[in-house]
Amino acid sequence: MKELSFEDSLAALEKIVAKLESGELKLDESLALFEKGITLSRTCRERLDAAERRIEILSRSADGELHTKDLDADALRG
Repeated sequence: MKELSFEDSLAALEKIVAKLESGELKLDESLALFEKGITLSRTCRERLDAAERRIEILSRSADGELHTKDLDADALRG
């Protein structure tokens, strides 16, 4: 099975949450979806952690010091 992108994983997770919150599923269906949601959540968290580490590496100065600054949300939207 093809690995989902972060955005696709997050969208799938949001759909699962909506289904679980609807309260219309049988217990077994709810448990199966919950398990899938946990897996998707962990995958998203791992990808966010990896992205954060990559940003930190790219943000280091020549002397190895890590410089942090607030991100401009408007600049990220491009």
